[in-house]
Amino acid sequence: MNKIFTSHLALFFANLIYALTFTLAKDVMPDTISPIGFILLRVTGAMVLFHLIHLIMVREKVKRSDYFILILCGLFGVAINMSFFFLGLNYTTPIHAAVTMTSAPIIIFILAVIFHGEKKSPHRIVGVVLGAIGAIILAVYGRKFEIGNPHLALGNLFVLINAFSYALYLTIVKPLMDRYHFITIMKWVFTVGFFAVLPFGYSDVLVVEWAGISNKIWAEIAFVVIGTSFLAYMLNIYALKRLRASTVGFYIYLQPVLATIIALILGSDKLDAIKILASLIIFTGVYLVGRNPKTEER
Repeated sequence: MNKIFTSHLALFFANLIYALTFTLAKDVMPDTISPIGFILLRVTGAMVLFHLIHLIMVREKVKRSDYFILILCGLFGVAINMSFFFLGLNYTTPIHAAVTMTSAPIIIFILAVIFHGEKKSPHRIVGVVLGAIGAIILAVYGRKFEIGNPHLALGNLFVLINAFSYALYLTIVKPLMDRYHFITIMKWVFTVGFFAVLPFGYSDVLVVEWAGISNKIWAEIAFVVIGTSFLAYMLNIYALKRLRASTVGFYIYLQPVLATIIALILGSDKLDAIKILASLIIFTGVYLVGRNPKTEER
């Protein structure tokens, strides 16, 4: 199978997982566990899984000269990114968070142009703008924005910080993909993230009443730890090895499309002309951003 196609397929499934996470994580926080405690739980689980796979399959060492970049990747890609997303989601709503996250692909595109010399081709700029328009329409249309929440603005700010942190992570981790296996990178990124989050989330994990957690909440915790923290990160970093950072980031725009599809399957939403139009706008943007004029995708 074509490696570029499998990379796009990996991004599709990674963002399907993220689309589900907006709602599932909200169920767990803050009644069962605090946002920072939940972050520590998911980082710990993912770190253990990546260490085990690395030990069995890869066993690759990194050069000392790359330690600093890996530390930055762990801070921006895991500790800051995850913490501010969950803190923000705890204060804001999934709709507000989804709209705020539309800034991430734009930030990634700008950083990729500055640091990686990506071309500011007209079709890519139009694609990014179309994606943002379609994603915002889908996230907002037919849904009520919560008002009267005194922490709403703070929550949205935290999600914006998360988006900027994720953009920095994708930008600085890209050069490492040419030197190491993606499992090696993930092992170190989550190890750094674990030690960064541990002092802040340790006490919150200790006070959780584990015996009182329902099977539904356990399933949602497992999904976030294994799906969102382990599998989605692995799929994203796999795709980043062959695709541009801005292309990987652009797939964030698919999250409201996938969330709508999930709602339709579950019968909690109905298909109409606006949703179809918004989805077509996003897919047009995906095509324009991912299109390559005879040059390699990287």
